[in-house]
Amino acid sequence: MKAIWNNMVIADSDDTIVIEKNHYFPPDSVRMEVLSDSETKSVCPWKGNASYYDITVDGRINRDAAWYYPQPKEAAEHIKGYIAFWKGVEITGS
Repeated sequence: MKAIWNNMVIADSDDTIVIEKNHYFPPDSVRMEVLSDSETKSVCPWKGNASYYDITVDGRINRDAAWYYPQPKEAAEHIKGYIAFWKGVEITGS
């Protein structure tokens, strides 16, 4: 699977985890240099507290377009640190 935004592949992996129709990419498959920490947080009742990243490509910023669970609840422990995308980031098969 690939995550593409602003014509750049920002994640590429054959080992994503799909939860609630979202592909969670292993951190080592993501171009971390295009991500920057966001102040945004949210809470999922069963996964726990999510943190967000802004994506910056060619001077364009897509705020809060990626999220992850740094310390997920036990039921979601298998996606700890994995990164998912939304807000116009295209997820496509490899």
